[in-house]
Amino acid sequence: MNAEEYLAKIETLPLHSRTPVEWGRAVLTDTLSLLSDHAFLEKKAAANALELLTRWPDGGVDGWVETMTDIARDEAVHLSQVTRILTKRGGAIDRGHRNPYAKALRQLVRMGSQGETLDRLLTSALIEIRSCERFAVLAEAATEDAELEAFYRSLFGSEFGHYRVFLKLAKKIAPEEEVEERWQELLAAEARILAEQSAGPRIHSGVPR
Repeated sequence: MNAEEYLAKIETLPLHSRTPVEWGRAVLTDTLSLLSDHAFLEKKAAANALELLTRWPDGGVDGWVETMTDIARDEAVHLSQVTRILTKRGGAIDRGHRNPYAKALRQLVRMGSQGETLDRLLTSALIEIRSCERFAVLAEAATEDAELEAFYRSLFGSEFGHYRVFLKLAKKIAPEEEVEERWQELLAAEARILAEQSAGPRIHSGVPR
């Protein structure tokens, strides 16, 4: 992806809020903590795809199994990449990890209802799209760390693709009008949830005051 295509894709992200580059500069002051948080997120993303496959073995749509296994594989590769950078720099994945952002998004899922599968797909898309945007900001902010700048820029395309895949699957299991209405509701909720997060060296942290 060349620079022009990269910038064009960033502009297409339908998020209801944008992350300033100041956030990226702030979280990069504690690179090891940021990378450890990132590693956990990649681990969780791989587990999420496998959990969706376990909960709904065929998803009711063609290509469900292949899609979920492909996403799990991609996220496992990202986990390997980020832990390699982390350990090379003298860090390690934290044993315990809290992610209030993801927890708040999960609470939006209509559990036990017909909309549960739809909401699981849409919240997965939300996490991917916000991660996609945050990786773009990190790449922009990491002007003095060529390795991290290249790494985060390389992840952008994959996360962008995952967001589109989850949204496409959602439109296969529910009417497009219903999906779009729920998608807009969740996008608005995601922006509010992110605004409530505290600052710190995390991928989904709040913007420093």
